[in-house]
Amino acid sequence: MGEHDAGTPGLVRLAAGGSVDQAFRRLEQAVVARGLRVFARIDFAADAAAVGLTLPPMRLLIFGNPKAGTPLLAAAPTIGLDLPLKVLVWAEASGETVVAYWDPAALAARHGAAAALVPNIAAVQALAAIAAGTA
Repeated sequence: MGEHDAGTPGLVRLAAGGSVDQAFRRLEQAVVARGLRVFARIDFAADAAAVGLTLPPMRLLIFGNPKAGTPLLAAAPTIGLDLPLKVLVWAEASGETVVAYWDPAALAARHGAAAALVPNIAAVQALAAIAAGTA
């Protein structure tokens, strides 16, 4: 489904087809189509440009489903530092577009949530694959 980043345990990176805008659009459409709630869209490059700085294209989508996330929050309150779910899309210096997210099992384990709750947040894997154009 992607490769785990050896330098950042739990981080999954996917090479994406097309531009950051295309990958982000695929991601957002898939999130909305599944009936998930979009909490925020952050365009880091636009924010940098607004203060006179330059950053390659980089966007973050924050989304989730309170019905799925609430049991995790009740079981392990610190998971609120990582929820709602997030997918980051950016352009590498090489021009390659990358999609990244926290592996749901690693995320739950980091906060001591039961493995039985991992399916509540597992949709992030399929959504990231759609963003990357690999699903």
